[in-house]
Amino acid sequence: MNLVKFDLLGLGMLAALHGSFDLVREFHGTDWTLATLPKEEAEVYDMLCRPTRSGCSRSSPARRWPRCPGSKPRCFYDLVLEIALIRPGPIQGGSVHPFIRRRAGKEPIRYPHPSLENCLRRTLGVPMFQEQLMQMVVDAAGCTPTQADRVRRAVGSKRSADQIDALRAELYAGMAATHGISGATADEIFNLIAAFANFGFAESHSISFALLVYASSWLKLRYPAAFCAALLNAQPMGFYSRSRWLPTLAGTGSRCAART
Repeated sequence: MNLVKFDLLGLGMLAALHGSFDLVREFHGTDWTLATLPKEEAEVYDMLCRPTRSGCSRSSPARRWPRCPGSKPRCFYDLVLEIALIRPGPIQGGSVHPFIRRRAGKEPIRYPHPSLENCLRRTLGVPMFQEQLMQMVVDAAGCTPTQADRVRRAVGSKRSADQIDALRAELYAGMAATHGISGATADEIFNLIAAFANFGFAESHSISFALLVYASSWLKLRYPAAFCAALLNAQPMGFYSRSRWLPTLAGTGSRCAART
């Protein structure tokens, strides 16, 4: 029918953060925004390393992260990686456990081929972002930016798995011609690329989610009563029932009342 499909996504956490800032301004006389929050507070990451972090923003799959040993975010980019890693693409591509082991120093960092070190260095040799996918086909298969964009569009299409498979011969030929890559190494690289057909994040997307994680965690740490009231006002949010996260904020005491 040649109809264009738009996904209009609403995040309840944005409403909760807005309500938190309003309550903090009203009852504490302090005006905060996402842009002015103190950066890289160690106590925020300490809290995120504990199991009592319910209520803080997470995309739905990323809430499974605490079950993965070695999840110890210590800086903002750790949150970015956390959100990107627990997605269908990296999971299907087998990136999760190698990344955790490498981050914990239990496994050496390795790259499928030396040509990929430049684009995979910051993620310890495992691809997580769509931008890395495009750079991989440029570096390993000698693709032009136009060809790399074709791969990006194939990954983002409704029939992405079929379209990526249709590019198999082109990518294998490019890897062989550019670096002499063939056999098991070529298979490993192609499988990493094909895994993104099952949905991998853009880095900018992960950064945006990570900002919500940090902001909600900071507000829970510094202004727990206002944050609790704002969460109640923002219900339903589609994740975390009140019976799950409310006990972690119980006993804070506040003049902030949920205005429902």
